Amino acid sequence: MRLVVAATAPFGAAVLERLAERHEIELVVTRPDRPRGRGRRVAAPPAKEAALRLGIEVVQPERLEAAPGEAGTVVVCAYGVLVPEPLLAERLWLNVHPSLLPRWRGPAPVERSLMAGDRETGVTIHRTTAELDAGPIAAQQAFPVGPDDDAGAVYERAAPLAVELLDQVLPDPTFAPQRGEGVTYAEKLTPADRELDWSRPPVELLNRIRALSPHIGARGEVLGRRVTVWRARPAGPEAELVVGGIELLEVQPEGRRAMAAAEFLRGLR
Repeated sequence: MRLVVAATAPFGAAVLERLAERHEIELVVTRPDRPRGRGRRVAAPPAKEAALRLGIEVVQPERLEAAPGEAGTVVVCAYGVLVPEPLLAERLWLNVHPSLLPRWRGPAPVERSLMAGDRETGVTIHRTTAELDAGPIAAQQAFPVGPDDDAGAVYERAAPLAVELLDQVLPDPTFAPQRGEGVTYAEKLTPADRELDWSRPPVELLNRIRALSPHIGARGEVLGRRVTVWRARPAGPEAELVVGGIELLEVQPEGRRAMAAAEFLRGLR
């Protein structure tokens, strides 16, 4: 099929690349280039980088004021821009959402589900409507989340599943309303969400760390140093670096690269 894709974040880029293997992508709509990283250099969104590699035309409006392209269907995936209601009425907009809607509507469904300790998540394809992630569902499929899975693992599983579901839906979509019960909201992540409070239960600390890895990182003070914690596990008898009842496996001191806990301890000595 001929499609327009609206995407920005890495998850959107991963879905875009897989869609381009199976369908004609007329146009990619993404957010403008922004300063990123420690040096705050202006950089392209991941979806733009993917589109340019694929030779697909890209537009980057600050806000959508006109319907993009001419294809009859727009696939939206981790785009991050409000679609005005008049544009939604002009054609079919299908949203790819990495949760089992109506659970975890909002901008951070993977991270919030992991923080909550959910043992199951999935992908939902639904019609984009004016109400956030509340449109009728065309397809949905669940998959299990293991205790060691981080956000990277969940996104990696969700991207190919999303394209499989889109392939089922695109030729002749039909929709069913979302359930009225079980609605939860995945609020946007803030700096406070990254902070590790070592007085909290170990399982809560582990869930926060894996929810923010490998793309954001949870932060805390360890032996007098501010570090980002990338990997951890329940503390065992042979643990080298234990804080808050959990063993830290990979940390990144401020201004340094990520390193194993043993290397971090050697540096302190």
